[in-house]
Amino acid sequence: MNTEQPSLIERAKTFSEEVIRPQAAQFEEQGVSRDVIQQMAELGFLSSILPVEYGGSGVDALTYGRITEEIGKGCNSVRALLTVHTSLVGETIAKLGSDEQKKTFLPQMASGEKIACFALSEPEAGSDAASIQTSYQEVDDGYIIKGGKKWITYGAIADLFLVFAKEGEKTSAFILERSMPGVTTTPISGLMASRGAHLAEITFDNVRVPKSNMLGRAGMGFSFVANTALFYGRYSIAWAGVSIVCAALEEMVTYSRSRTQFGTKISQNQLIKAMIADSTAALHASRAICEKIAQLRADGDQSAVTETNIAKYITSKAAAEVSSHAVQVFGGNGIWNAYAVERLFREAKVLEIIEGSSQIQQLMIAGQALRDYYRAPLKKRYPKANSSTNKTVLSEVKDRQVASV
Repeated sequence: MNTEQPSLIERAKTFSEEVIRPQAAQFEEQGVSRDVIQQMAELGFLSSILPVEYGGSGVDALTYGRITEEIGKGCNSVRALLTVHTSLVGETIAKLGSDEQKKTFLPQMASGEKIACFALSEPEAGSDAASIQTSYQEVDDGYIIKGGKKWITYGAIADLFLVFAKEGEKTSAFILERSMPGVTTTPISGLMASRGAHLAEITFDNVRVPKSNMLGRAGMGFSFVANTALFYGRYSIAWAGVSIVCAALEEMVTYSRSRTQFGTKISQNQLIKAMIADSTAALHASRAICEKIAQLRADGDQSAVTETNIAKYITSKAAAEVSSHAVQVFGGNGIWNAYAVERLFREAKVLEIIEGSSQIQQLMIAGQALRDYYRAPLKKRYPKANSSTNKTVLSEVKDRQVASV
């Protein structure tokens, strides 16, 4: 870890406390402001994990996770910008982009000159992302893209769009710019959560894209580009769960130590203590698994992918549970938007849906478990049932059973 990294975390903590948290309610009504986004760029948050040669700070995955946690404690909608702009798009271009693409887009993203978003979901393609209908056609000087996307975080104000489209059975990925003729965005209102994250529907009306803007090879958009992006995105979301768990715990502890009922502070109530204890354990467990993944990423360990799916699943569920505890501790005040726990409760639900719902994570985790934790039946492990070796094993088992009694 270089000497700049701790200061980035401290800057994120200070910025979250002094700038983001006081404006969180306002962001829900008006969206995260361009001024705040630019400040995040200037302070190095948007570029933190991007390569130094393209204007980033090149921090390690753990430092980036800690930055995400601090920003998320202030406002989940602000944190969402790190997930889509820096992780889903920035890290993916840094990993898979051509030299030209890296030189063109990453410095613009690092400086905040251009904001990027991840355009995969469609009105009829959410968890079943492979069924997208947005299409592309190759022409002499590039590609023509038509179709639409929905639920695109920061899509309403983004300048760059990482778009997935199909040609027959092939799915490919493209970098589109708002300035390209035929790109239109429509903000989505009436949201339960992520109200400040500028969600939008995006329409592509025969948008002409240069060949140099395809990310990766043709036909590798879903299996390669999208899966790479989602790995980075789920890591960010896992830390987002940590941020909500931590923020909710801080709120319930602070409130319980000041609220008096039946003549004593409610923090002295054993059932309140039980919720605080469970929430504290959830925070430590959630943060620990995220820190583990950071180390796996640093080591280049392939198990980081599976562990990230598990972490995303665990921390999103923890965020839902702990934010619910926080509302309960606040009582009637907990369902009033004058208190942060009401917003935290709503935002926690989003984490169980985005970047692969909890049910999708369960399927992937179970599939891995069915491979990793299978034990062959006893006869296969000890094929000669009457052999002296097998008798020795059975004898040892009986000895251990007796010893345990």
